[in-house]
Amino acid sequence: MPGTFEPLPGGGAAVALDDVEISIIRSLAVQLLELIGPGPAEDADGDPLAELFAEGPSEPPSDPVLRRLFPDAYSDPEELPGSAREAEERQAHSAEFRRYTENDLRAGKRENALAVVRSLDALTMAAGDGGAVLKLSPEESRQWLGALNDLRLAIGSRLEIADEDDTDLLYRLPDEDPRKPMVMAYLWLGGLQETLVSTLMP
Repeated sequence: MPGTFEPLPGGGAAVALDDVEISIIRSLAVQLLELIGPGPAEDADGDPLAELFAEGPSEPPSDPVLRRLFPDAYSDPEELPGSAREAEERQAHSAEFRRYTENDLRAGKRENALAVVRSLDALTMAAGDGGAVLKLSPEESRQWLGALNDLRLAIGSRLEIADEDDTDLLYRLPDEDPRKPMVMAYLWLGGLQETLVSTLMP
């Protein structure tokens, strides 16, 4: 089981993680939470009505990682053929869609990352030093899958990975390349994600 998720009887998944692996995943999840930012309720002093009626941003994020995590609903107008008017319409539709969906998307990604942090904290407290076997319920497995996907998107954006050909180049990076640790994390998380997907398949 080391390094790979395996299905649990009755649903869910399990993976053996050592202290270093737990620390890496937790640190990445916390960084993801910081990048996503607080929710509307936290911005509005906990007012539930403010959260209910809060509108999200209409413009894409300036950070390339956030743009990857929260892409436009419609393709970039500059990349699509058509008239200037059609491009303006697509941009307006994207802005409207983002305004009413991004807060919910952020909340979902935030909750997935928090689920990862909480499960790792509980595992550390229960197991002590040396690592342990993390056991996830089906719902926790889906949250982990979402968080792993977001972490890989974030790292891939920082590494400027646009397609599969870019991924192939990562394997040939020399050890002295400063991107190497990030590449290793990207590939390792990809392996975890792939095996977790297989545990959720019927």
